[in-house]
Amino acid sequence: MIAIQIPGFRSIELQHLVMDYNGTLAIDGQLIEGVPERLEKLSTQIQIHVITADTFGRVKEQLRGFPVEMVILEGPDQARQKYDYVAGLGANETVAIGNGRNDRAMLKLSLLGMVTIQREGAAMETIQAADVVVCDINDALDLLLNPLRLVASLRD
Repeated sequence: MIAIQIPGFRSIELQHLVMDYNGTLAIDGQLIEGVPERLEKLSTQIQIHVITADTFGRVKEQLRGFPVEMVILEGPDQARQKYDYVAGLGANETVAIGNGRNDRAMLKLSLLGMVTIQREGAAMETIQAADVVVCDINDALDLLLNPLRLVASLRD
């Protein structure tokens, strides 16, 4: 569990980290440099979930051997599927990270929502649904590894 007291915002106790894959953890299906090391460190503190449409068909190969729960979405209404997944875990114990339009609902529902703006960009609706906007996934993961950074961003 990751526990963070953010003055003037909220007290956070996170059990789950739910992330999109393409555009968030990966660019064009390839895991972003620095992510594997951060996932390993975080996996000792929080349960990690990757939920994706797997646009490039590489998520299983790229995350093989990592301590993550992987869900590959199928069919329409993927935003709803991601929302339902977070709701099933317990939104009040979840931090969600994404960038695409289909991530907006899970970010808004989660206790803490982060959006990454990388080479793929980010949907405006998703940016508006987030509590924190970061330039890349390593910055987002570092906020969880170094919670005082998150306090500095969110305190009132």
